[in-house]
Amino acid sequence: MEPQQLPLAGIRVLELGHNIMGPACGLILADLGAEVYKVERPGKGDDTRWLQGFGAGFFTCFNRNKKSLAIDLKTEQGRELFLKLVEKVDVVVENFAPGTVDRLGVGDAVCRERNPALIFCSLKGFMPGPYAHRPALDEVVQMMGGLAYMTGPSGKPMRAGASVTDILSGGFGVIGILAALYQRRQSGQGQMVQASLFESVAFLMGQHMAGAAVTGQVPPPMPERGRTWSVYELFTCRDGQQVFIGITSDRHWHRMCATFGFDDWAGDPRLATNQGRIEARSWFFPELQQRLQHLDKKVLMALAERAGIPFAPVNQPVDLWDDPHLNESGGLADTRTPAGNPVKLPKLPLRLGGQSFALRLQPPAVGEGAGDILQLAGLTPLEIEALVKAGIIAVSPCRES
Repeated sequence: MEPQQLPLAGIRVLELGHNIMGPACGLILADLGAEVYKVERPGKGDDTRWLQGFGAGFFTCFNRNKKSLAIDLKTEQGRELFLKLVEKVDVVVENFAPGTVDRLGVGDAVCRERNPALIFCSLKGFMPGPYAHRPALDEVVQMMGGLAYMTGPSGKPMRAGASVTDILSGGFGVIGILAALYQRRQSGQGQMVQASLFESVAFLMGQHMAGAAVTGQVPPPMPERGRTWSVYELFTCRDGQQVFIGITSDRHWHRMCATFGFDDWAGDPRLATNQGRIEARSWFFPELQQRLQHLDKKVLMALAERAGIPFAPVNQPVDLWDDPHLNESGGLADTRTPAGNPVKLPKLPLRLGGQSFALRLQPPAVGEGAGDILQLAGLTPLEIEALVKAGIIAVSPCRES
């Protein structure tokens, strides 16, 4: 899909984002074709450029298809320049700590006074209410909202293995922005959009809250959940690898028996139904484990595929680099890390008209591409140069992708 044909082509965004929630929101908008300027400090830029450990990939993952606007918002000149740029854009996204944008003088009221058509998206830990002043993290709200309780075994709550609430909240921010842009077509007016971490976790927990209301029982953590299916387990193969298999219908069971050569079980009336197999687990399941542990992982997966039953290897994230489906379907984008190293990262899990959304710009260097919006705002080359010399902004040209 050509850039000018992308669904959000022509939409300009200033992203005051850090860590994951704000940058994830900006990433989705950028992949969909919006012109997104990541606002960061001159010099070091966003702190996620320098994180190590669990956060080492944050910047590379969440900042493709953006330009960098390095501007010192703590100076009067920087603040005034930012507000001048606000007049030229459609959306501002921010996920700073509570009260920060207001202290900087670039909050919703100030920005929409300068541009009444502006969509101002505020991403926070909590919606307005008793907790609104609290700082929040993905792990904090996973604990508060019940997700950690549902993920780990009893007494050992465990956060999910990815920043699911940050990314989900950023996605809800995008939904709100798109809805506000649609409303603006009728009203001509912008508005404030709010999305939050805690309420996003609560939304995820809705299924368990409803289940408790229906059954009258508090749902147990996932490792201790009640048995719905007779076979829904990890199996250890002869080579020590593990494969998950889920038999969720009697058709699955009959196909498994036929393909795996379980002729003695195919006609056993005790195993003919899912409930029967659950009642027979004490003798049936250990025997199934014995039969499958004599197979290598590749053999077991090939048989499961042939049988048309749900199965999955237990992969690590790095295994996805070589995943044949992601590679052959064009689901990975060739990206460069800040150090210039190549890495294949997932595209948006979304297609329109059969087309996925490509990488157009690599994650930017500090100030890379800022000249475009500065010129749009009417700054002359001499004015830009003076601001650079004063340390108010940093500017560098876009590199080839």
